[in-house]
Amino acid sequence: MRRVIFNQKGGVGKSTITCNLAAISASEGRKTLVIDLDIQGNATQYLLGKKETNSDKSIAYFFKEALSLGLFGSQESGLGGLIQKTPFANLHVIPAHPDLEPLHGRLESRYKIFKLRDALNTLENFDDVYIDTPPVLNFYSQSALIASDRCLIPFDCDAFAKDALYSLMQSLAEVKADHNEALEIEGIVVNQFQKQANLPAQLVEELIKAGHPVLKSKISPSVKVRESHTHAQPLIHYAPNHKLAEEFKALYAEINA
Repeated sequence: MRRVIFNQKGGVGKSTITCNLAAISASEGRKTLVIDLDIQGNATQYLLGKKETNSDKSIAYFFKEALSLGLFGSQESGLGGLIQKTPFANLHVIPAHPDLEPLHGRLESRYKIFKLRDALNTLENFDDVYIDTPPVLNFYSQSALIASDRCLIPFDCDAFAKDALYSLMQSLAEVKADHNEALEIEGIVVNQFQKQANLPAQLVEELIKAGHPVLKSKISPSVKVRESHTHAQPLIHYAPNHKLAEEFKALYAEINA
């Protein structure tokens, strides 16, 4: 299964959700890969404890190769050589790198939008792939949407996020219609949900009434998330018995039911 975690709004928890779901998948004995397409590299740092400084060991190298055309055609080397082990069993990552930014325009103009999908189609031995994306509908996020089976949408209980959601749903519908008919919106992940506050409950109720696919499992705000970032350990490893870890387990169970 390939999942992309995407929202055009920043700060909604894409990297946190990506890495924690992937870590739970790996803990279940499933060989799991995270692909970090966000130039900020937050998922990379969360899983490896550091940013990737070598472009040739990152997803940027794959896209550089996609632009290379030698005497005998494409010189692409695929994704296999870029996969790095994390400290956690069964969990692997292809890091992001700042070189993604200058590559963007060239990749877009030469219409390399299907390269990630094609490479993943030839990648063997992984049960699950989770793709973290930048907070904008650009070449990289579109590549991820085209390459994926399912899309999870983080929602951070903000009034502006609700307004932006309608535009996002339209963008996803267009990608599905034009490039990936198999893409399904798996659901909206309500993040930073405060049960005792009126606004989050009101916003979630409005989304449900509007027919949006809001998942039942919700993620609460907690300092444990920042602590787990600092220690570069997803919650299943950093605080496995904490309420937040249990919420991520419930979310994982819901989407894999």
